[in-house]
Amino acid sequence: MKHLKTFLVLALIVVANSVSAQSTFEKWPAIKEFHEVMSQTFHPAEEGNVAPIKARSEEMMNKAAMLLKSDIPTEFRTNAILASAERLQLKSKALHKLVKSNGTDAAIVKSITDLHDTFHEIVGLCSDAKN
Repeated sequence: MKHLKTFLVLALIVVANSVSAQSTFEKWPAIKEFHEVMSQTFHPAEEGNVAPIKARSEEMMNKAAMLLKSDIPTEFRTNAILASAERLQLKSKALHKLVKSNGTDAAIVKSITDLHDTFHEIVGLCSDAKN
């Protein structure tokens, strides 16, 4: 019974975070567009398949640049979110440069993982900003 309660609490937390991310994506379409490219390239890279990020690094870089140029909802226009979005843009440029210079697969995976962490930092800050 204790395990069931623990499971239910964890499930509730996951659902709450999913709902929060969904409303962030609904309010800020540019972050949703970035996420689509991120999810389609990061998850294969986690498993050792860097072909998707090699093929789409320029697209990812452009989506990151569009984030900063997009109409960012007022509640998300905090210094922390803007600074993280700028880091996302810089890291996506660095990843694209690494891909274009034929960086090692290990270096590419490390770079996209760092970029992925920065993306999740932004989503977390957006959740905090709504509260």
